[in-house]
Amino acid sequence: MTAELTRGQNHPLPRARLEIRVSAGTPVVAGATLGDENGTIHGDDRVAHPGAPTLPGLEVSRQAAADHRLAVDLDAVSDEVHRVSVLLALPVGGRGPARFGAVAAPFVAVTDLDGDEVASYTITGLEAESAVVALELYRRQGAWKVRAVGQGYAGGLAELLADQQLPQAHQLAASIHEAVASGLARSIPAPPAAAPAHRPDHGTAPQAGPGAPVPPASPYDPQGASAPGPQAPGAAPGRHGAQQPYPGGPGEPGATGQPSASAPAGGGPIDYSHPRRQTTAPPPPPPAAPPAEPGQPARPVAGDATGWSMEERLYNQVWGMFEDLARTTAAYRSAVDFADSRMEKELDQALSDPRSRIGGQGDTTREAARTRHGHLVSQAREVLDRDVAQLVAEAEVVEPALPTAFARWDNPVWHAYRVPMEIPMALRLGDLHLPEADRIRIPMLIRLPLERGLWIDSGRSASLDGSFADSHEMRRLGLETAVAHAARLLAIYPAGEFTVHVIDPAGSGAQALSPLVQSGVLAAPPAQGAAGTADVLARLTQRVDLVQMALRGGAPDALPPGLDTSQQLLIVNDFPHGFDDRAVNQLRYLADEGPAVGVHLMMVADREESAGFGPLLDPLWRSLLRLTPVADDHLADPWVGHAWTYEPSLVPPGSQVLQQVLSQVAAARRSWGR
Repeated sequence: MTAELTRGQNHPLPRARLEIRVSAGTPVVAGATLGDENGTIHGDDRVAHPGAPTLPGLEVSRQAAADHRLAVDLDAVSDEVHRVSVLLALPVGGRGPARFGAVAAPFVAVTDLDGDEVASYTITGLEAESAVVALELYRRQGAWKVRAVGQGYAGGLAELLADQQLPQAHQLAASIHEAVASGLARSIPAPPAAAPAHRPDHGTAPQAGPGAPVPPASPYDPQGASAPGPQAPGAAPGRHGAQQPYPGGPGEPGATGQPSASAPAGGGPIDYSHPRRQTTAPPPPPPAAPPAEPGQPARPVAGDATGWSMEERLYNQVWGMFEDLARTTAAYRSAVDFADSRMEKELDQALSDPRSRIGGQGDTTREAARTRHGHLVSQAREVLDRDVAQLVAEAEVVEPALPTAFARWDNPVWHAYRVPMEIPMALRLGDLHLPEADRIRIPMLIRLPLERGLWIDSGRSASLDGSFADSHEMRRLGLETAVAHAARLLAIYPAGEFTVHVIDPAGSGAQALSPLVQSGVLAAPPAQGAAGTADVLARLTQRVDLVQMALRGGAPDALPPGLDTSQQLLIVNDFPHGFDDRAVNQLRYLADEGPAVGVHLMMVADREESAGFGPLLDPLWRSLLRLTPVADDHLADPWVGHAWTYEPSLVPPGSQVLQQVLSQVAAARRSWGR
């Protein structure tokens, strides 16, 4: 399965002999440099370009072209080479464009010799740059990985090579352009816009670059907006009625099968920028099931939403189910409110007339008002029941088809679990439902990487059956919920790409933490006492500082040797016991600044017990997404006014699936030396 990278992401390379394919939509120059551990190029003989296309383990194209294939044999490069950087540049002196911002975004893919894609990257966000470092293949602990770079240079090849500390960079850049000029007339033109056949079905969508349109976020995604407002009473859900065609569907301009006025009639460059759902339509969903009998609702099919991969189609389908349930419930509530207000108005009118207050006429008027009210409510309930029944049927098809990151712990897909090679689009944190439609559960999917930490509220809370758990039981349930979430994050990330730390000052969570401790997936044993807490917080805050300085300085690779660049998660148990003011400030810092540089916080705490810190902790709680260890209706949807009931995703009692999954994660981490 292809790993579609975003800027800065990396992916392991399964073999040494590879091919790098470039599609740019306009003639570009392709080259590569061989650098040491610091990325430094020590001479012209470490640069492969059209004038010198062959180096040990590396061969590039001899001319400018819209499409390139670069051959790489990592076993054949010398031991001094630690980085192979793939370069793209626009030819100079010709009639072509002078900056990448005026052309389609280049697309780069790493494939094996059979043509199967290992990783791909669409280079977005370029403007005045005329040269760019697209990818780099680099050694790490004896293994090779690929990283999406996308670093552009307005000064062209000369500035790019000078940034890699190549002596006489300007002279080499001039010689490269001279070698290209003679063969520019033979460049391969861009293929017709109507047949981008080489674009495969990609996986997860990358994050939008600066200035790129942002796709609509899930209403239950803490980073995004919520569902649209309610429709008129009795309106059908958007995906099943004519009022609201599904985004990218046949009823929306620009969808597959609908000609666009802006599309070129033939020839011309292809826009290879990543297909955002707001601007271009992804491929149509797979063929649907045979049509239902006349008068019957359509038969549900798993993955019938739009998307570039089955994972994205299922994600969009779940998101559509959430929208449908929100709309149909809002329509039902609106209809009931209308019926209530109408009956109240009719009763007021009847009571305002002294002649109808007493006697049979008044009783008849009041009974007629109640009858009309019951009829309106009954009609609204029939529509709601019909839509909910269709959603239940869809959920019964979709739930078994979900991948591991989206599946419940009792889904059989976990029994066939294998450590993934790429990061999924999202993960499941639980289920959502509404009281009017208790039969249907919508998976609560949160996009990755996380942009907010999590707060598992261990305060006193009523469960669905009306019972209450004491504070000790709630703390135990809260930590078990945190362990289930942490185990899922470890399971859906590639080996060594996610690290978990635990702070348990008093050691009260030993039993709940035992799955993580016994499997060996933790970075270190849970930190205890004031000294252990201070040490973990100091190391993580220092990591945030270092990565922030590197990013602000434009040198993301200039990090200290041995720094763990994987995503980090800190589980904090039993807060605020054992935490002084300095530790509280460090936690606030991690919650605010950590997610942007890959450090995430998961607090297990009762907010009432933290009241002694006063307003100091209010910003901390506001920056975290509150979840509960028991079902609770605390997730507000301001667009339609719903209070969604959240149920955590927990391992079924007596199941060994958590231990089996964590044992595979630990074995994979050991094999990668993590």
